[in-house]
Amino acid sequence: MATSTFLLSLAVIPLLVCGQTTSIPAPGQPTRVGVLGQFEVIGESLVSAQQLFLGTENDVFLVDKVENNPTRIGGHPTWASGWTLDSNAQRPMDAITNSFCAGGNVMGNGTWVNVGGNQAVTYGGAAAASQNGGGPYDDPDGRQSLLNPCDDGKCDWFLSPVSADQRWYPTVETLEDGSVIILGGCRNGGYVNSANQDNPTYEFFPPKGASITLSILQRTLPANLFPLTWLLPSGRLLIQSNWETVLYDYKKQKETPLDNIPDAVRVYPASAGTAMLPLTPANNWTATILFCGGSNVKTNQWLDPDWIIPRYPASTSCVRITPDISTSYEHDDPLPEQRSMGNLIFLPDGKILCLNGAKMGTAGYGNQSWAIDMSYADSPTLTPAIYDPAAPAGERWSRDGLGASKIPRMYHSSAVLLPDGSVFVSGSNPNSDYNVGPDINYPTEYRTERFYPSYYNSRRPQPIGILSQLSYGGPSFTISLNSDDLFGNVDNVKNTTVIVIRPGFSTHAMNMGQRFVQLENTYTGYASNNSAVLHVSQLPPNPAILAPGPALVFVVVNGVPSVGVQIMAGSGTLEKQAILSIGDLPESSVTPTDVAHAMSQTSGARSVGKRPQLLFCVAVLLGWVAGVW
Repeated sequence: MATSTFLLSLAVIPLLVCGQTTSIPAPGQPTRVGVLGQFEVIGESLVSAQQLFLGTENDVFLVDKVENNPTRIGGHPTWASGWTLDSNAQRPMDAITNSFCAGGNVMGNGTWVNVGGNQAVTYGGAAAASQNGGGPYDDPDGRQSLLNPCDDGKCDWFLSPVSADQRWYPTVETLEDGSVIILGGCRNGGYVNSANQDNPTYEFFPPKGASITLSILQRTLPANLFPLTWLLPSGRLLIQSNWETVLYDYKKQKETPLDNIPDAVRVYPASAGTAMLPLTPANNWTATILFCGGSNVKTNQWLDPDWIIPRYPASTSCVRITPDISTSYEHDDPLPEQRSMGNLIFLPDGKILCLNGAKMGTAGYGNQSWAIDMSYADSPTLTPAIYDPAAPAGERWSRDGLGASKIPRMYHSSAVLLPDGSVFVSGSNPNSDYNVGPDINYPTEYRTERFYPSYYNSRRPQPIGILSQLSYGGPSFTISLNSDDLFGNVDNVKNTTVIVIRPGFSTHAMNMGQRFVQLENTYTGYASNNSAVLHVSQLPPNPAILAPGPALVFVVVNGVPSVGVQIMAGSGTLEKQAILSIGDLPESSVTPTDVAHAMSQTSGARSVGKRPQLLFCVAVLLGWVAGVW
């Protein structure tokens, strides 16, 4: 019996390999029309979106801190919810523990992890009598909660079965095997950190042993919370905290110092906007990190009792670093206006939307007499800006055609890219508890918006042949575009790209895990009917470029993206990812092929899109039968 079970398991191997290569039905058109360059209020959320992420193509999940939200679940206020995009329907969810100032990210199997958070609290954010639940909010001390997203409204948060260290303000980054690394934080909260509560360590989830001390976090008190961290293509981590920057080899536990960041502190609570710029074939998928805004605060100034924070101007400085190549920062075009707490959100056309934040002050809140109600920031930045990394220096920022929001998005605001290419914007709550009313400058905010980029109302490409799962290397595949997709001109295939975006976990002006990766492609265009076939490589054979897990794929024609479809990068399992040989791509060409042949190419696109995968599966099956597998 054991032998037959073993043989059966072997027989499943080629089926699993071939099962990874199914294509997704062609995406359609957006279901709404927006005013280009403008915000639209689409409803009020059930919780204030301190944290949010896109869990499925049709569902955004919001997480708040524990507070007295009017919506209730299980006899206490709710502090988590789901928002279904096509219907704007919402439902309360039970986050169980206090998620205040938690970090998060998605693992390689598609499970989202919410890490850290606050102690149990009662009214006004005061410590609860018991850290094990009970009282008006029934919110045990927060540690690690998990969610497997769904579209049917039946999923909910559940607690990790393994214990975790106590961390407020931790950073979470997904690694090459789909697990996550959890860095830093403090044990009891506060505006900034202090030596008596610092947690200058990192750990892994799922666990891989005891927490490990990280020297940069010990050196960079008190502004070392939410350390800005990215997995680089080299497999090392870039970590930026207070004024210091290091490369960290977590496998060897080795720090390599880089230059200090110039002009401003970028970590919380200075809270610059940050993003890894697009990883493309043109730059050989080399990582450059952009930092914009923040505050020029000296280390001894953070705890100065005479410092009136909301009167302190934020920075306009933008700098970038390419840490696998250079130890030094370079100045980039400055922001159009000073900004703290700005979010940098990738758009599928390769540009970056900067929105939310304030001109004065920093993140945080308190009861000081100089606070604006409770806010440590003032003068909200209501008008977004667009950064174009492909533009020449001096011309990268633009506000052409962009309108202002009417809603201040201050501390605890979030934003995330949606599959239709609009941006979901929610949150703002510089208050210790639910606080609304006509006399409150910056209330607990529930109004939720969409922002519509310039391409939004265009007819979208409807590519056929996008794969549901992408491997690291492996056989190339084909995507078919008809004349409508190419806007009636076959030459537009020359300006067509296949883009993979992970929108990330949005909180505190960060989108943890956000990535933009362009796949390599060539094309065959058919001039007689203005159709084309893209020949597309899988992901680069390096999971440090895009860690395993769900992501969105867009096909972008002349700057107009298709509606994004959710795919799985990698195996869908927490494991060392298979690295495959890169499939060949034919030379690009445009041929005057007769109409009948070109039409057969597009009408049979689903079979065309699968042909390389079909051959690969046949090879795998034959290899298994021959005893190679």
